[in-house]
Amino acid sequence: MTFEQFDGLVPEELRPRTWRAVFEDLEIMADIGFHEFEIGTPQRLLVSLEVWLDEAHFATDDEVASAWNYDNVREEVLRLTRGRRYNLQETLVRAVYQFVAVRAGVKALKVSSRKPDVYPDCRAVGVELSSF
Repeated sequence: MTFEQFDGLVPEELRPRTWRAVFEDLEIMADIGFHEFEIGTPQRLLVSLEVWLDEAHFATDDEVASAWNYDNVREEVLRLTRGRRYNLQETLVRAVYQFVAVRAGVKALKVSSRKPDVYPDCRAVGVELSSF
């Protein structure tokens, strides 16, 4: 079965209108925080990205060369978080956001980070940037 087999058969109202790549809760140990007890003590951080792509940058075949490179994005997020210490989640999220925003085909973007181990009565605290 191939995609081409159905060309022209999908009704217009069911044609895709958006194309999105998702990275959900990439778990990272990061040196982040401005409190004295946080400095130099890596904390668990969950980073998520939602990347809306233009149709031309969303694979239309089953070839690796056509895919959006998840490995590259993941490696860069890891590099950004392991390469330095951050006082604020806002600073880290902005760095990740800018790295992804300049990639070809990105039409909209949402990046968030959460610290899941800050308060015993709260699942997580974090920040989010989005283009919408």
